[in-house]
Amino acid sequence: MATPIKDWSKLEVRAVGRFLFSKGIRPSEIHKQIAETYGAGALSRSRVYQRCIWFGEGRTSVDDEPKSGRPKTSTNEENTTRVHDLIKYDRRRKVRDIALKLEIPKILVHEIVHETLGYQKVSARWFLKMF
Repeated sequence: MATPIKDWSKLEVRAVGRFLFSKGIRPSEIHKQIAETYGAGALSRSRVYQRCIWFGEGRTSVDDEPKSGRPKTSTNEENTTRVHDLIKYDRRRKVRDIALKLEIPKILVHEIVHETLGYQKVSARWFLKMF
């Protein structure tokens, strides 16, 4: 048995699965070959079966389908700048007030303030973290 390939991408593994499916190989054998070649964590057995169903229904793409729902626009540069400007203007401003003022979700403001900008509250004022 050969050593598994260490550097692989999801698209590469999916393309191999599609290739093997087009050759008429059963899903259990496809999973076995992928696990031998790329390692056990490359593609689960249930995913192999799911992809084989999709390929059997006529799907040709190995890329992920676009997901429904709200697109991720969370910590874009514009929101980060707007939050930073409000904090610079008034360091006593609360996360809730910033969220209301900018009309963006409170959890998003919290993420921008604490994780992106690196602020923390000290004595009711925002200060940059020193560690």
